[in-house]
Amino acid sequence: MLKIRLARRGKKHYPTYRIVVAESKSPRDGKHVDDIGFYNPMKKPMELSINMEKLDMWTSKGAQPTLRVSQLIKYAKK
Repeated sequence: MLKIRLARRGKKHYPTYRIVVAESKSPRDGKHVDDIGFYNPMKKPMELSINMEKLDMWTSKGAQPTLRVSQLIKYAKK
């Protein structure tokens, strides 16, 4: 099963995240299928970029977003 989730990047105490499509059994920062966005919660205002075309493609193929990613998608669509 494919999940759309966050993969952590960045330095210690300064996280940034990539929004990725990955197998549900793979580790958080492990191998992923596709990279569809970027999220930086440390900047004010937060920095968020999601490729909506890729998001629609992967959700049509059955990928399920996690709770946090679904909240970010709603925020990005505003």
